[in-house]
Amino acid sequence: MTQQARLDAVLGVVQHTARDVKVPTAADGRLLYASELFAMNVFGLAQLQKALPKPVYAQFVKQMRGRQSLDKTTADAIAHAVRVWAQDLGATHYTHWFQPQTGSTAEKHDAFLTLKYGSDDATAIDAFSGSQLLQSEPDASSFPSGGMRTTFEARGYTVWDTTSPMFIRPGALAGQSTLYVPSVFISYNGQALDEKTVLLRANEALSKNAVKVLRMIGDQANRVYTTLGTEQEYFLIDRALYSLRPDLKLTGRTLLGSVPPKHQQLEDHYFGKIPSRVLATMSEAELELIKLGVPVKTRHNEVAPQQFELAPIFEESTVAVDHNLLVMDVMHQVAHRHKLKVLFHEKPFKGINGSGKHCNWSMSTDQGDNLLDPTVKPETNYRFLLFLLATLLGVKQHQGILRCSISSSSNLHRLGAQEAPPGIISAFLGEQLTEVLNAIEEKRAIKNFSVPSMSTIKLGGTVLDLKVAVLPEINRDLTDRNRTSPFAFTGNKFEFRAVGSKQSPSFPVAMLTAAVASALEQTAEKLKAKMGVRSVASEDDIIAVIRELITETKAIRFEGDNYSDAWVVEAEKRGLLNLKSCPEAFKQLLEKSNADMLVKKTGVFSHEELHSRFHVMTERFAKDLLIEGNTLKFMIHQSILPAAYEYRKNLADTIVALKSAGCDPSPELEAANAITPILIALKASVVKLEQVTDATHDETDPVAQAEKAESLIVPAMEVVRKYADALETTVADKYWPLPKYTELLFQ
Repeated sequence: MTQQARLDAVLGVVQHTARDVKVPTAADGRLLYASELFAMNVFGLAQLQKALPKPVYAQFVKQMRGRQSLDKTTADAIAHAVRVWAQDLGATHYTHWFQPQTGSTAEKHDAFLTLKYGSDDATAIDAFSGSQLLQSEPDASSFPSGGMRTTFEARGYTVWDTTSPMFIRPGALAGQSTLYVPSVFISYNGQALDEKTVLLRANEALSKNAVKVLRMIGDQANRVYTTLGTEQEYFLIDRALYSLRPDLKLTGRTLLGSVPPKHQQLEDHYFGKIPSRVLATMSEAELELIKLGVPVKTRHNEVAPQQFELAPIFEESTVAVDHNLLVMDVMHQVAHRHKLKVLFHEKPFKGINGSGKHCNWSMSTDQGDNLLDPTVKPETNYRFLLFLLATLLGVKQHQGILRCSISSSSNLHRLGAQEAPPGIISAFLGEQLTEVLNAIEEKRAIKNFSVPSMSTIKLGGTVLDLKVAVLPEINRDLTDRNRTSPFAFTGNKFEFRAVGSKQSPSFPVAMLTAAVASALEQTAEKLKAKMGVRSVASEDDIIAVIRELITETKAIRFEGDNYSDAWVVEAEKRGLLNLKSCPEAFKQLLEKSNADMLVKKTGVFSHEELHSRFHVMTERFAKDLLIEGNTLKFMIHQSILPAAYEYRKNLADTIVALKSAGCDPSPELEAANAITPILIALKASVVKLEQVTDATHDETDPVAQAEKAESLIVPAMEVVRKYADALETTVADKYWPLPKYTELLFQ
């Protein structure tokens, strides 16, 4: 890698030619509306109803909503219908699309083409049976299993998730496509090896307990489901520049690089004009996502340079998770077409904002009622208060597994810095809801928030009421926004802000859902104790339970600055966990109260699955940091030191030439003397890094290895980076082989 390659890459950005993308049009030539394109590549209930005989469709819906297994006749009919639909749209293959514990998705493509053997010859036909739709068999030993599967115990199964619709995606050749069947992934013995099974189980547990609470207070519902909207943050950088950074390619983040004089301090990137090349990428990605039934809604610049966000409309959580993973995959592919690289790492650049995946979570009934909607008068909306407080109770009792669910080697660099929430889990409700809860607990009157007090503004020296015709009426939300809170109530949902941008939202949402499911069971028990023999709780019963829950959840509520040192002290007084390391957070999965909730109370995990999950997370953490440490060593030896040596040699040659010419070489001598101690310190720090990576690699106990990785490799890398970044600002630019932040972030 040479400085010339870096220069060529920079020039390539300037000379980039825009990609021409054709937008679908109607027969009359007009552009099709997004609503006309929406879900055109999805085989959902509407397509099933159209393709299947009425009795077969009715049987499928009955089995799906009743959470029953599909019979063979119904499965065969659906398989035939979806094959015909998919092949008419160019599909040649199908795949069971699933979510192993790798943070991504997996797929194995099988052709519809098969051979039918007769008495004399074989005939080529297209076929897709019900059994092929329902189940496939990947190699379970080749995916993370935490010891549940070994090389000689390889069998595993993917099973169609009937709650998530099938879809097609374009293939590599024009006109061809592949049918995707969203699936769960289990072992030969039925153990969950994926992210999705756990979320489905958590949702079932929550629905059961939520329906129980609703019926106790006189509401009728047959099912309660969780909803989710994921705000996906990401960076987009030029692909040629990306290709010259081994750290970005191998680890997803820059292990070296000094912060440029200008970055985000002027606050001019957030909501600024979207760069044309980025907008073209966003638009093409949205076009594909709309066809896949992903309800993309919002796009904008984020705070850091080259950082952006895409947010969809909320959906049922299992579908929303599928769609978020599709968003990430489609963004990767489309960015590649525009010669860009999308970065989902939580902290790809030091010194500026990292990226999160804000998970907006709520609960709804099968009648469409949002159970976290406070309405105009939350103080008398007892259903809302019960479900709000049950959520807080779940967060308080199981804050450890929520912290565990967001812990990774990548999110480690983001939490608690540049507008990311800290590692202490707390909940923000806002002024009005806090007042409502305090007043109910203290049995006093509530301040009147229902009638908003109108403000005034001054224009050209004239004071105008906000209700004048020139300006629209402003609807003030019940809560302000607290960007430092990891779990904030935002009007009619909770925003789990601490989730990392790179990770699948499935696991953190499953842990949150399981915690709330357990809290709802406790809420039902409290109501039952108050009700006695009555079938429906009285208003006094409900208020009494609400008061109990307000008292029990007070410690988890915090309205202030989560970044402040005072909050760390206060959180400790409240008995809240402050888990500063990932290995420490992972152990929360096995902590008795959390394990009992996940295994015995909600059935989200079996005992074996829980321990497997712990080992997968622990091993992945150590492997990630070992990869980072070894990548940094490689870059120092192959790029940084040679560049510094060449610069020093040039200085030395110049000094000799100046002396022989009778000139004063003191400026060059000063520069050479300035670089020498940095080089010496860098070489010593790399030796130390090599020692700790070797020691970590040789550790055979997975837990001890993860602990060593965090306590030894992370600080050693920081020391190496300090000296390497000092060289970057000292060595002449013409010798530096790696694209700098100025080039990566300001294209």
